[in-house]
Amino acid sequence: MAVRRVCVFCGASAGRDPRHATFAREVGAGLARRGIGLVYGGGRVGLMGAVADGALEHGGEVHGVIPRALVDRELAHSGVTQLHVVDTLHERKARMADLSDAFLALPGGLGTLEELAEVLSWAQLGLHDKPVGMLDPSNYFDPLLGFFDSAVEQGFLAQGHRKLLIVERSLDAILGRFESGG
Repeated sequence: MAVRRVCVFCGASAGRDPRHATFAREVGAGLARRGIGLVYGGGRVGLMGAVADGALEHGGEVHGVIPRALVDRELAHSGVTQLHVVDTLHERKARMADLSDAFLALPGGLGTLEELAEVLSWAQLGLHDKPVGMLDPSNYFDPLLGFFDSAVEQGFLAQGHRKLLIVERSLDAILGRFESGG
């Protein structure tokens, strides 16, 4: 599958560990260097701002999608290639999905978790066949991955559905798996 644009879910906060922001910026730069466009939540702060800035600094195409009510609160990024202002969070997620060929989670909080869970649910239900991945170079997501493994163990998640989430530590590795179908 050719991946032309990747939707990145990540925090509007930078978190406490500065390595997260550095990594987000590197992901944006890495996508741009490969000619892969970035679709993300449209903010200019936190990991969202870092991933967008990394892509923009390397000439990348960046599509930000942000609800009107969050434009000021999340400090919309005015330097992106295209800023899509929508009315609701539901429209945000739908537009991000429409614009993307794959999904990728970086560290974040409840919003990141909710976005990741929704695209995984859509994949589980067969509503899309786009790859869904998680970049986790620092073991940030280990507790969440443990939850998914427990859900399989307890019979709430089929092993095949657990495998819908591709987890890697590097951008090269995850893009390779996206291209090869998993």
